[in-house]
Amino acid sequence: MANIEVESLKDVLPNEMKVEMVERKGIGHPDTLADGIAENISRELCKEYLKKFGVLMHHNTDQGEIIGGEVRIEWGGGEIIRPIYVILSGRATDKVENETIPVHEIAVRAAKEYLENVLPNLDIETGVVIESRIGRGSEDLVNVFKREKIPLANDTSFGVGFAPYTALENLVLKTEEFLNSKSFKKKFPFVGEDIKVMGLRIKEELRITIAAAMISKYFKNANEYISAKREVEKEIKDFISGIYDGEVEVFLNTADNEKGKNVEDFYLTLSGTSAEMGDDGSVGRGNRASGLITPCRPMSMEACAGKNPYNHVGKIYNVLAFKIASRVYEEAGAENAVVKILSQIGKPINQPKILSIQLRGGDENKAKKIAEEELERITELTKEIIEGKYRLF
Repeated sequence: MANIEVESLKDVLPNEMKVEMVERKGIGHPDTLADGIAENISRELCKEYLKKFGVLMHHNTDQGEIIGGEVRIEWGGGEIIRPIYVILSGRATDKVENETIPVHEIAVRAAKEYLENVLPNLDIETGVVIESRIGRGSEDLVNVFKREKIPLANDTSFGVGFAPYTALENLVLKTEEFLNSKSFKKKFPFVGEDIKVMGLRIKEELRITIAAAMISKYFKNANEYISAKREVEKEIKDFISGIYDGEVEVFLNTADNEKGKNVEDFYLTLSGTSAEMGDDGSVGRGNRASGLITPCRPMSMEACAGKNPYNHVGKIYNVLAFKIASRVYEEAGAENAVVKILSQIGKPINQPKILSIQLRGGDENKAKKIAEEELERITELTKEIIEGKYRLF
């Protein structure tokens, strides 16, 4: 039986603090792009391994880097001077007995497909250079992946999850998702995907600061840009009023010099991401498995994206912790739940060294039962992660 400990949550929760802050780096932010590329490569490798061998093979593609390019912006457009450079790194099994897996081809294709899907205004052929430096996975690990009915933890690490989100956390997450939704982009195509949302609450006062990369081809001059910005500000405020019952101050692109007339005075891009002009990205430097960066919460610093979903507890335990916390909140009557799971290298992943549940209210026995149920089905998480069922960044 797993070592499960349930106790009362005595910590001060973020919504009980005088000051709370939360951040989300949107899907077009360089760090989030790096996460998305890494995870898409892992998923595509998993599909190839399953297709060829019926089982997963060792891989971790969680070390990628995005090196910002250089562009020249002008009203109505601009040009690429130096493309974005993407380095794909990590390890992956490329040979099993006499069968070869085209790891580099799969990785580059997966990276391109992801960027094309997320950044529709980026010309992948001229605006990005992708290089795969993924190394060969250890042949010793091939048998490990083949022989174990219950995977053995690849590391001594921990995952952290919590539920529910505070009002500010929910507001930050939903605002970014709204701004990058298909319906919003259809109405405001000039707003790029590189959107960072920073939320601040001081007592009862909420303030949201948003940096949204605008796309230069849609604007002939500063007046058009400012007018469009005002429309977006109104749309954001209308959206927030529909999901939050209270006053929220909204600030959009506060670095703009609205008295200026030159392109340099405004947040303008060619492609909708700051990666085109010197802003770099790294896997694991942005959002946690919550989809947020939450300094008022306990959180793991593991990069979930790109890690193999078979036995890499740095990925699996973060997903599992959030799943258990959510169920405990919804089913055990807890006002709040925090779950922490610690692995021990070489031990079955369904037998963590400790699974800690902290509750504010609720049924402790029911919470423990939920944890036991989720540990019993832990191997099912692998398939669900490959299918993209869970948020990782």
